[in-house]
Amino acid sequence: MTRTSTPKTKNVVQTTSQVEEPKRYKVILLNDDYTTMDFVVYILEKIFLKRRAEAVGIMLKVHRQGAGIAGIYVQEIAEAKCALVHEIAGAHGYPLHCIMEVE
Repeated sequence: MTRTSTPKTKNVVQTTSQVEEPKRYKVILLNDDYTTMDFVVYILEKIFLKRRAEAVGIMLKVHRQGAGIAGIYVQEIAEAKCALVHEIAGAHGYPLHCIMEVE
């Protein structure tokens, strides 16, 4: 007697799930009376990777309007950049401060 094998079948269930985009946060630099304009430009170039012209434009907005958006990032990156701004500014004796705001 010979055995015949029957093909095994698998049931495939397709599910559709929607992946939510992570929230994005604006990192906003705040004006103060002590941090120099040159230092703000330096921060924008080094931490936020802005080109000189864009960094100067953001710095002027901070200076004239009291605040300016340095960049928009997912939460973890925004938090890291804020911490870096505070760390570097403090090390240079400046009170430069930035905040995060949900976009």
